[in-house]
Amino acid sequence: MHPEDIMRRLEILRVEHRDLDAAIMALVESGGRDHLQLARLKKRKLRLRDEIAILEDALIPDIIA
Repeated sequence: MHPEDIMRRLEILRVEHRDLDAAIMALVESGGRDHLQLARLKKRKLRLRDEIAILEDALIPDIIA
């Protein structure tokens, strides 16, 4: 994957991560009783965070010590 492709993917994932954060906050603030939906959103958010971290690491060149 080229660095430009990684940067585009990172931006998409970051937007989705922010959107999920907003959706989770809205669900909590509305007093939503749907704990399963809340758990699914949080799990998806964690997966996105992990994927973002992996892609960010891919942008950093390996340094030979």
